Amino acid sequence: MISLGSASAAPGEVDTGRLEVGETRDGTTVGLPCAVVNGASDGKTLYLQAASDGDELNGVGVIQRLFPQLDPTELSGQILIVGIVNYHAFQVAQHRNPIDDTKMNRAYPGDENGTSSERIAAATFGAARRADLILDLHQGSTSQMIDEVRVRCGRHHRLHSECLQLAKTFGCGYVLDQKGPDGQLARAAPDEGIPTVDPELGGCVGWDEESIQKGVRGVYNVLKGYGFIDGSVETERQTRAKGFDQYGAPTGGLVRFKKSLGEQVSAGDVVFEITDVFGGLKARVTADNTGIFWRSRRLPQVATGEYVCSVGTGIDTF
Repeated sequence: MISLGSASAAPGEVDTGRLEVGETRDGTTVGLPCAVVNGASDGKTLYLQAASDGDELNGVGVIQRLFPQLDPTELSGQILIVGIVNYHAFQVAQHRNPIDDTKMNRAYPGDENGTSSERIAAATFGAARRADLILDLHQGSTSQMIDEVRVRCGRHHRLHSECLQLAKTFGCGYVLDQKGPDGQLARAAPDEGIPTVDPELGGCVGWDEESIQKGVRGVYNVLKGYGFIDGSVETERQTRAKGFDQYGAPTGGLVRFKKSLGEQVSAGDVVFEITDVFGGLKARVTADNTGIFWRSRRLPQVATGEYVCSVGTGIDTF
């Protein structure tokens, strides 16, 4: 029998429940939706979570489509799932936890006596530490972004090669291999000896089916590649970026992009222009380095200094 929160399943069974993480302002218990899939035979444990940032919903879509397809009688090992991590932000469709104005994926490993976000991080990290592998499903918030997997432990970390292999097995096609900020699950869990990646499944308002289906396929690739279910994975070479060049608006106006997501960029290429309301050119921004057009803002209007787009740099394949 394995349990997570109120979900409990014997070998060959599944169950759903709630993982309690505190109370709302009126004293109502807050429980994160969770599930356990207990395989009929022994094997590894996978921890899977989504919506660490409350407006990143593609991961929730992955779990919604994946979970009904999982057959515990054909599974070796266990899968632990938290379907919505940032409960308070999810309720109001915001990125950050409105209770403490915190980005949840900067709160790991958490503190069971800390702020709202730290307590949620501690509870979910407690579940994640039981696993042999961790997938933390994200998206590029409401920006437009290519589908990628992020390896955040840093290239000198003792688990870097294992995390890179997990990213390759997931197989989105693109990998960002750059050490992440303190407080990310994909930073904290490798320090505990657990290979961890955070797939960034596109970026949109709400969710989009194409990125969700890539996420479902990626989780299945991991389940096959690490022996949870039968089947082989033909891993393909991944395009890796080792960093970003980020571009802001040198002036206010309306952005006109000259590159598309995933397009090659050479140093000196025009990446975007800014015009006034009447179409008059105000600024033209060129690339500093060769790379791949990786991410861009969704809305065209910008103020001086506002974020516009990112180009992935240090490109290679593996």
